Amino acid sequence: MKEEGIELIKDGKRLDGRGFEELRPIKIEVGVLKRADGSCYFEIGNNKALAAVYGPREMHPRHLQDAKTAVVNYRYNMAPFSVDERKRPGPDRRSVEISKVSREALDSVVLKEYYPKTAIDVYVELLQSDAGTRTAGINAASVALADAGIPMKDLVSSIAVGKIEGEVVLDMNAPEDNFGEADMPVAIIARTDTITMLQMDGRFTKDEFTRGLELAKKACHEIYELQRAALLDKYSERAGERGEE
Repeated sequence: MKEEGIELIKDGKRLDGRGFEELRPIKIEVGVLKRADGSCYFEIGNNKALAAVYGPREMHPRHLQDAKTAVVNYRYNMAPFSVDERKRPGPDRRSVEISKVSREALDSVVLKEYYPKTAIDVYVELLQSDAGTRTAGINAASVALADAGIPMKDLVSSIAVGKIEGEVVLDMNAPEDNFGEADMPVAIIARTDTITMLQMDGRFTKDEFTRGLELAKKACHEIYELQRAALLDKYSERAGERGEE
């Protein structure tokens, strides 16, 4: 519910000065953790997400193994200092739900059949939160999986769209998320426009939904290019260093 007195749009602009179809600034760094098999730092606006991937490793206990494929585990966690009021450490109902849907968003692109009876562990820590944390985590995790050398069909890119004061907007920040009318996180495989996650909180009309989905797809294509560029930068540098040896 929108709180009385909260004006989210002024003179045709959002409170942070963005247009309705504008992403917040994005920064991606690959291989930021030496002890992880793959890692990524993903920043969008004031969201700061860190993803680490370990594995594939033999899965224990053995009764949880899948004889034909690997099992992807995904743990989403918000640091106690990630929000204005200190968050109680440890998993809660929201983080368990986000872990589940985020794992499902990535599960279909990982070629799990290459590693039967193993586990691939994905850890996502939100160091700072400003709405859209599950999509930031998915973007970070997707790049971290690639950095770990896990065979994948493609990267997954993710963003949320929402509705504030009757307008469909891209990539809501915390005030818009708290006082807006709807929120729809989306994850897609950009090259094929295959949707791997779509959730909705609030209501869109049919036309608003269609417009929101198109905005999300367009933004995911932009994020995909940034993810790809970050990976290419890291491995181009590494190839250059080897060439100088």
